[in-house]
Amino acid sequence: MLYHLLFPLADEFTIFNVFRYLTFRTGGAVLTALVISFVLGPWLIRQLRNHQAGGQPIRDDGPESHLLTKRGTPTMGGFLILVALTLSTLLWADLSNGFVWVTLGVTIGYGTIGFLDDYRKVALRNSRGLPGRLKLVLQVLIAVVAAVWIILLTPEPLRMMLAVPFFKDVLVPLGWGFLVLAVLVVVGTSNAVNLTDGLDGLAIVPTMIAAAVFALIAYLVGNIVFANYLQIHYVTGTGELAVFLGALMGGGLGFLWFNAPPARVFMGDTGSLSLGGALGTVSIITKHEIVLIIVGGLFVLETVSVIVQVASFKLTGRRVFRMAPLHHHFEKKGWAESTIVIRFWIIASILALAGLSTLKLR
Repeated sequence: MLYHLLFPLADEFTIFNVFRYLTFRTGGAVLTALVISFVLGPWLIRQLRNHQAGGQPIRDDGPESHLLTKRGTPTMGGFLILVALTLSTLLWADLSNGFVWVTLGVTIGYGTIGFLDDYRKVALRNSRGLPGRLKLVLQVLIAVVAAVWIILLTPEPLRMMLAVPFFKDVLVPLGWGFLVLAVLVVVGTSNAVNLTDGLDGLAIVPTMIAAAVFALIAYLVGNIVFANYLQIHYVTGTGELAVFLGALMGGGLGFLWFNAPPARVFMGDTGSLSLGGALGTVSIITKHEIVLIIVGGLFVLETVSVIVQVASFKLTGRRVFRMAPLHHHFEKKGWAESTIVIRFWIIASILALAGLSTLKLR
């Protein structure tokens, strides 16, 4: 909004020329989302407490300590991130950019699914929420619409192509199989972040780290000079996603202020599903789907632990881990929650650096 209102005035007032710079608007988006989170946070938490008697239902089969330390904490805190992210993006981004709208659409759509899931958990006082099949169908429908939209926005010859990191000229033609891949990436990332969200601050920091990496990737991919220098595939218009991801980082940082141990509010599916969907969508637009597996390796690890646990139990009747997802396994082993969270943050940071290295190793 500010871009469209103030940048046209640059000919008369030179100071407004700063709005043409993505770096300036990305920084503005970070700070705006952070301020919105700080201002809105206390009021929202009070409202959630008043309308959620007993807070988020705690799993009976989860770690025993959660029944004592987390009971009564309200959920749906991801709504705070969504509000800050959306308002900041609308304020600072170029709203004529289709990639911004498709990413924002997936984020809000998945946030709505998460909100309905959280609402059922609170209203019915159980930890199950929406039926799993219904939730999956809704996620797939939104992902299909988003994937078709992205395909239409992506210029040839990159449309329907899968870029392979480490190789500067390798593009794998997938045809309409690209649609299937895009849906798998968006839905898979969304649910992977959701599985990781089990301890105070555990999911939001790796999400912000991944967002920071993809903000840089989006900026480089959308700049023909840097894209040619790094020998990565140039996709016009993707640079504007740096503003969106900056807003995500600012909103996430503001949420972390209230989610730091001991958490005053939980993200809930409202936040985890939407943020995961956003990361998956950005990776598809920037043609860095495979790099997301590296950068978001922590989310992949948590998801694989659940798959292995379920498969092992069904096939052999035995469990590989004391409890899945993986962070609960370490809780069962006696690790302190803060130890698990910080060590997982370190792992996420290392994986982010590994993902960034793919930009130069060609």
